[in-house]
Amino acid sequence: MTTSELQQTILEAKARLGVCVLAHAYMSPEICEVADYVGDSFGLAQKAAENPAQKIVMCGVRFMAETVKILSPEKTVVLPNPESLCPMAEQIEPELLAGLKETYPGYTVVAYVNTTAATKTLADVCVTSSSAEKIVRAIPNDKILFVPDCNLGDYIQKQVPEKTVALMRGGCPSHVRVTAEDVKRAKALHPEALFLVHPECRPEVTAMADYVGSTTGIMAYAEKSEAREFIIGTENSIVQHLELKCPDKRFWAVSKDCVCHNMKAVTLTQVLRAVLGEGGETIALSDETIAAARRSIDAMLRLGA
Repeated sequence: MTTSELQQTILEAKARLGVCVLAHAYMSPEICEVADYVGDSFGLAQKAAENPAQKIVMCGVRFMAETVKILSPEKTVVLPNPESLCPMAEQIEPELLAGLKETYPGYTVVAYVNTTAATKTLADVCVTSSSAEKIVRAIPNDKILFVPDCNLGDYIQKQVPEKTVALMRGGCPSHVRVTAEDVKRAKALHPEALFLVHPECRPEVTAMADYVGSTTGIMAYAEKSEAREFIIGTENSIVQHLELKCPDKRFWAVSKDCVCHNMKAVTLTQVLRAVLGEGGETIALSDETIAAARRSIDAMLRLGA
């Protein structure tokens, strides 16, 4: 079966069975092409909640599927590859966060959405990479415990210097691979290009950027900009997506090593099996976990996500 034949089979199956397919922007183009929605993780969870389909296939990593389940507890949510985990989300479990809360009494716990459902149950508020600055600024408390990404937390601290932000040593293994030397080399090769970077990158990397933002923010900036050349400082699949969206512009990856292997573990065949109910993992969360994790998400929405 060819890729196009497999894609057509998926499109026919999801239409016949009433299945909604979500694809994170780091998925390969052939998977994105069969999805109902493509985007960042929390935005996809919101789209799933609005969609009438009672079965959702989340092409991404586990925490994303859990977030979909939290927002749509009545729906069946399937992760095509059960081994697709987010290393950053796995860095902080409830026991570790409970210990950090004891170390920082009186701090408001801000959890990046890239965390497990269990960890979200102990957070005061969740944030996305695009909403973190606004929400931290809006929190009445001037003491913030930010988990787990120290690079995103450091970036937010610089944007909101009036707050005290305590950090843990966690982060995205894919984004942390990008070094200042990578940026210097890319800029030397492409001196006319703007450098667009995700705040999960190291502080010395974001300091060299022309734009810092979420994955969808980076894509929107590149699409709307009058500039013609861009160096992309996030997962390398975004280079390919932008090349398809903006064929009149040029894009280069800041580093060939900025790759999320967990995202790449999801295949088109696994998506088909998940749609058909023949594979993948159905996400199961207790009512108590869903309710407790939802409180931190609701707090994010109240503060202006």
